[in-house]
Amino acid sequence: MKYTSKEAERKAILNVAYDMAAAARTAPKGRGIDNIETVILDGEDKETLSAEMRDIHDKLNGAGPFGRDAGNIDASEAVVLVGVRNAPTGVKSCGLCGLGDCAGAIKAGANCAFNITDLGIAVGSAAAVAMDRRIDNRIMFTAGKAAMKLSIFSEKVKVAYGIPLSASGKSIFFDRG
Repeated sequence: MKYTSKEAERKAILNVAYDMAAAARTAPKGRGIDNIETVILDGEDKETLSAEMRDIHDKLNGAGPFGRDAGNIDASEAVVLVGVRNAPTGVKSCGLCGLGDCAGAIKAGANCAFNITDLGIAVGSAAAVAMDRRIDNRIMFTAGKAAMKLSIFSEKVKVAYGIPLSASGKSIFFDRG
């Protein structure tokens, strides 16, 4: 069977996306508690995400990077979304959230510092897989925010990032105005 470069690149990107989800899952977690969720989008689901990013851009009267990043999502083959459920870990006298302890964090509706740190490590691990496999990528809070607004994750996920993936002659993320 003959595969064109476009077909081969699409398959490579999706294979990398699956590996990125696995890397996010196996990334180190504080206290060994796994609150990470991953989702991979392509096709119409990816288009829905970029449309939401444009909607946010419009609501901000064009301020911020949402419109620019939506264009990158459109030009990408797939997007890996990584989010974290907010579930304070119960570390006694931690206070890293700034609220004294987990009870204070829960009462204030704050994000657990362990969960946020775990998200950063998971996102970094996922992006490293793409980098190691020579798939162009960018970590975008804008895609994560749009995913949250679209309720792509479970309701307990409170923070997320998106990592669009592309394979082209020149990185679509390079000259981004």
